[in-house]
Amino acid sequence: MKKLANTLYITNPKAFLTLDGETVVVKKEDKSTTRLPLHNLENIVCFNWLGTSPALMRACTERNIGLCFLNPYGHFQARVSGKVRGNVLLRKKQYKISENEVESTPIAASFLLAKIANSRKVIERALRDHALLLDVESLKKASAALKDILQVIPECKSTEELMAFEGSAAKIYFRVFDQLILHQKEAFFFKTRTRRPPLDNMNSLLSFYYVLLANDVASALEGVGLDPYVGFLHQDRPGRPSLALDLMEELRPVFADRLALTLVNRKQIKGKGFTQKESGSVLMDDDTRKKVLVAWQERKQDKIMHPYLKEKISFGLIPHVQALLLARYLRGDLDAYPPFFWH
Repeated sequence: MKKLANTLYITNPKAFLTLDGETVVVKKEDKSTTRLPLHNLENIVCFNWLGTSPALMRACTERNIGLCFLNPYGHFQARVSGKVRGNVLLRKKQYKISENEVESTPIAASFLLAKIANSRKVIERALRDHALLLDVESLKKASAALKDILQVIPECKSTEELMAFEGSAAKIYFRVFDQLILHQKEAFFFKTRTRRPPLDNMNSLLSFYYVLLANDVASALEGVGLDPYVGFLHQDRPGRPSLALDLMEELRPVFADRLALTLVNRKQIKGKGFTQKESGSVLMDDDTRKKVLVAWQERKQDKIMHPYLKEKISFGLIPHVQALLLARYLRGDLDAYPPFFWH
């Protein structure tokens, strides 16, 4: 089990990271602003233009510290990896299954079952907690429609079939997502899911959290010896972490969607913290980004009873547990992969 350690987020676009002995040094305009011991870190996530020194990159790879680069908009740029680690037999099994649709489809189906069930749970929780503020009938219809899709997912024989049902489920879910935004409706509304670039404040917030989640999941997969770029549901493309995207499907509603709704509904962030650029892309300012990141880190410290392990763990460990369970299934230690169902 990977210990949940600290993540260093560099939110200032003009910051530069370098190495001084065993210490990470954050510099701005050639002045040292922050110094942190390397041994206290598990991940470094940079939202800057200037990047890091080669010496720091090497130190991170040698110490198995995740190093991820995003631009200030939150768009993924690159991840730094060192020598290939992990069980070669496990990766060979992963590659073999990914090329066999008969074997990969049940795994892909598990990811989607949990994603749709967890999306449904987000709606059900809103109905339970805020029924007086919601269009109860339309939300109940959406929940019932998602339940119907859950019934047919196990019968799918190909990933193409699965993706078709996934698309239908996403449309149903996002069609009612705007109703779950209870406050600040003028600043935070949701008409449709927009990406590359996100075209409104809510989509910008969701995309930002999805990128963070993808990075956490990719790190978890690498930690157990799996290749995050070879998946079972998403097709392989150069530079795309397909398996990380697969595994994060089941975690999106729980980690990203619900946290984004909480920040908006509790007015912990404001619409004035977002700016629309000439290209149409929406960017959050540095102060808002810090609040969003603090909320993300605090959420990862919350405790939850894991439905399969029957043990209390922190939210931040869920990607690592799911990666471990997937690896155990691929090794033949489990009869099936147990996805994460939120209760």
